[in-house]
Amino acid sequence: MRGRSARWIARTLVLTGTIWIAAFAGLLSIADRIHVDIPHAFAVKLPLLQSRPDLIFAGESRTEYQVDTELVAKLIGRPVGTAVNIAYDAGEPLAVLAAIHQQPESFKRAHVVISVAPFTFNEGVRSAAVYPLDVAARLGVFEQMTSFLPLRIGTLFRFVREAFDARLASEQHIAERGPQPRAFGLSTIEGSQRDDRWPKDIGTHPHYGNWNLSGPKARFETAALCDMVPLVRKLTVVVPPWAPRYDRANDPLWREKDHQYAALVIDTGRRCGFDVLNIQAVPGLGQSNYADEMHVNVSGIPIYTRYLVAQLRL
Repeated sequence: MRGRSARWIARTLVLTGTIWIAAFAGLLSIADRIHVDIPHAFAVKLPLLQSRPDLIFAGESRTEYQVDTELVAKLIGRPVGTAVNIAYDAGEPLAVLAAIHQQPESFKRAHVVISVAPFTFNEGVRSAAVYPLDVAARLGVFEQMTSFLPLRIGTLFRFVREAFDARLASEQHIAERGPQPRAFGLSTIEGSQRDDRWPKDIGTHPHYGNWNLSGPKARFETAALCDMVPLVRKLTVVVPPWAPRYDRANDPLWREKDHQYAALVIDTGRRCGFDVLNIQAVPGLGQSNYADEMHVNVSGIPIYTRYLVAQLRL
């Protein structure tokens, strides 16, 4: 009896697991079919393009929280609205390329300045918070499941949820008809995190974990940067700095990985014809101006913005 019971339980578990996997694969297949490359978080920023800006700042959170485009307009002596900030958390080049295809007239005369982060290209980072969902959509269901199950299933859950949200945003035409974001797209971080919350070093930071620049992320995202070049007036890709409390000279692991990541972007720029700004430090931007290891607080925004504009070849 015990043997029969054990076999029955085993068969039930196998059958249940098989049904669950098949159902989940079906859900992923649906998400793949409805996926659009402009996520909801990005779509809500795109109404800023209605001003037909000459300067479009895009990319990930270090542009979202660090570039004051109202100040940019003043610095270049142009009207407010000439520059806009359409960056969003964990933003990726593939999404910007999709926006260019969607609204080509808004981009073809603009200088696009897009920031990238290590997680944008590092295949070893598969966390739900930052994995580029447009890359996930290009993997196909089988590769999605073999890449993220079982330990990174949260990434697939986010992919499914974001696919439905993005499709809804597309059908509601939020990118074209939505309300204008405040502050021309700039978000702010008011304070700084406690000292005990700061990472000990950058070489072992999660964004550099399981280092691998030869996977689908690097392939698809660098190709997206190349595809942008003929569609805009000018493209500049920015590699932003980390907080000054960290020292590359005393962190060889970080120095080596960061060099490889910057070299990937620089080599792609040479091949495809876009400029690259590899900003390792900003004069006058001190530790007190940083909210965490990556992002400046409110006090650092004008310092970073002024420096960035001075480096751009406008």
